[in-house]
Order: sequence, then C-alpha cells, then structure tokens
Amino acid sequence: MRSSPNRLIAVIFGAVYIVVGALGFAVTGGVSFLATQGGMLLGIFMVNPLHNVAHLLIGAALLVAGLVSTPAAKGTNTVVGAAYLLLGIIGFFLVGTAANILALNTFDHFLHLASALLLLVVGLGVERSVPRGATA
Repeated sequence: MRSSPNRLIAVIFGAVYIVVGALGFAVTGGVSFLATQGGMLLGIFMVNPLHNVAHLLIGAALLVAGLVSTPAAKGTNTVVGAAYLLLGIIGFFLVGTAANILALNTFDHFLHLASALLLLVVGLGVERSVPRGATA
C-alpha cells in the first residue's frame, strides 16, 4: 500500500469519512432524515441523517477500495472525486431550496471541492511503478 498514492489516499479518506459520518449522528438527534437544515458538525458543517449515511457509504467504498488493490483505489478515487466536484458546484445552488436534502451549507461546498481536487489529482495521476514480484 505504501507504493500507491491511490491506495493511501483512499484508506485515509475512507477512514476520515467513516468517522465524520458516525460523529454526524451525535449532532443530528431530532433532525428529520431529509431536513434541509441540520445539526452543526464541528460548528461549521451542516449535516442531517442522510448526509451522515452518505459519508458512511462513501467512506466505506474508499476504505474497501484502498485495502483491495491499486486499480480499485484509483477508480474509486476518480469516481468519488468527480461526484464531489459535481456536488461542490451544484451545492451552491441548492442552499435555501427544498432540493437541499443533504442539508449542505457553504462550508460543505468548499470541503467537497477540496476533496474532489485531491481525489481527482491522485485518481487521474500516474501510479508509481511497482517492481515485478512486489505486492501493490
């Protein structure tokens, strides 16, 4: 795993998103599953239960892909990065509307865009070559 930036980033991001998803439930007690306004995680990120579930699922996908193989991590980083890029852009237009079913706020958008940038740079980048016989 050390020889693959994709696997390392997938495992780190996966673990962080799982922790964030679990912590989100601590601040969303009494918040409707699809509420457009949610609890505040770390005092700045708005979340609702659906947002927490999304973090858990994305975290699990990244973590598993990072543990499985370099191609799995590379593909997952790219797909999740592209999805976060789209969400980061579209999210600015969702705030204050009934379509904001993830209870997104401006801080979420910038975090999604930063995550997208890192995941896409690593996912679309060239992997370091691994010598034959070594496990990737």
